[in-house]
Amino acid sequence: MKEWTREERYRVLKNKSELNHLYEINTSSVYRQDYHIQPITGLSNDPNGFIYAQGKWHLFYQWCPWGPVHGLKYWYHVTSEDLVHWTNEGIGLAPDTLFDNKGCYSGSAIAIDDEVYFYYTGNHRNEDWERTAYTCVAKLEDDGSLTKKATPLFAPREDYSEHQRDPMVVYNKALKRYFIFIGARSQDERGCALVYTSEKPLEGWSFAGELHVVGYEHFGGMWECPCITNIDGKDILIFSPQFTKLPGRGDCTNHNVYIVGHMDYETLTFTPESHFRYLDYGFDFYAAQTAANASHHPVMIAWMGLPDNHYPSEKDEWEGAMTLPRRISVEGDRLIQTPVKAIENLRTRTLADDGHMSGAMEMDVTFTGGDAAINLFTKPNGYDGLTIEYDAMYRMITVNKAHMDQRFNTEVFEKLDIPLDEDLMNMRIFIDHSSVELFINDGRYTFTAHVYPTIRENRYTHTDNMDLTIYALGKSVDESFIL
Repeated sequence: MKEWTREERYRVLKNKSELNHLYEINTSSVYRQDYHIQPITGLSNDPNGFIYAQGKWHLFYQWCPWGPVHGLKYWYHVTSEDLVHWTNEGIGLAPDTLFDNKGCYSGSAIAIDDEVYFYYTGNHRNEDWERTAYTCVAKLEDDGSLTKKATPLFAPREDYSEHQRDPMVVYNKALKRYFIFIGARSQDERGCALVYTSEKPLEGWSFAGELHVVGYEHFGGMWECPCITNIDGKDILIFSPQFTKLPGRGDCTNHNVYIVGHMDYETLTFTPESHFRYLDYGFDFYAAQTAANASHHPVMIAWMGLPDNHYPSEKDEWEGAMTLPRRISVEGDRLIQTPVKAIENLRTRTLADDGHMSGAMEMDVTFTGGDAAINLFTKPNGYDGLTIEYDAMYRMITVNKAHMDQRFNTEVFEKLDIPLDEDLMNMRIFIDHSSVELFINDGRYTFTAHVYPTIRENRYTHTDNMDLTIYALGKSVDESFIL
């Protein structure tokens, strides 16, 4: 694996021609996906500024153009009319001011009357490489470009650590006030969220206090990408706790969780209805964000990856992808996640259940009872691959990737469990060239994983106690080289 110097990682992109060769290498990779958003070159991570506005969906992703490395971050812009077919629009935000000179970090969006604003963290570093994280804002223009406000909305607080980032903006109608939630880490290394408020979106912001999540006063060492939304009268708090190990997650120290409860904006108190749940049980899911789209059903998307992890696509000098956009609803204290309906429009034909895999496909599985197993990406002899096994007595699904030819992030985890509260009834399996997403029991549980099958890992097997309908899926993401 290449060792990157600071100068290489934080090099400023000046001309499209600087990326021509890398683009050719990246897009010729066998692991490029057909229907998942992926970086035009280099690396992508957190989804940003997800919103429905001006008649289409806008999404930005964190982008380091130079290769599979975290360095100078841009926002790259993609749009869609159906959340399935995505068009490259070019760079949305570039680190070109004093306040974001070392990166435009994650943030969110809001529509106010006919205007759309994007709130993000400006990552500033001085000559001694000391960080200052400013909260900045930009406006979406009619031509799709973003214009930055000349000065930040506010600077970080000195009584917290330097880790203050990822603004999530919401408007509370009852109080007629805007609120920004900032992921943070205290001086004593405690994860938390800071709250700022204003009557106006572009001025007058003041610190309101720290968000109090009852029972979670000492949970994790940093809360990245806080996201709060209301669905069917219930408030949902989503965040990514770091620097901590959680039950059933191996040696992983980066997670994505949610809590269903009630948010009191006057007291800045979130009261949970029950214990936290994992947003996704898989190996590669992080920094989830819900769309700002008051006129549509709630939709969520996440980064298919984890901080500090490495993937075999690095050999082709790129890394990262977005998950499928997911329609979300609430059932008790659980989020239900299902693929957006338009994904069915990618079905090109029905495939025979003959044990052969294609690069992009969907399996709809109905289980008829008892223990069950599906092995994906097996070799011609039917062994190894990605194993998905269900133990009916314990209502436990176990997913194991340790038997695939290309093993990666083995020190974190290779096998994870999905405990069910009821019997296994159904599963939708979405397979792209380097990913698998499971939607279990009508979306009550999900599991997301990167996989990198070799040429001989091209078959699948399953036990008899299930019925499968299999579809080949077409391509829906744009690979046009647009900056």
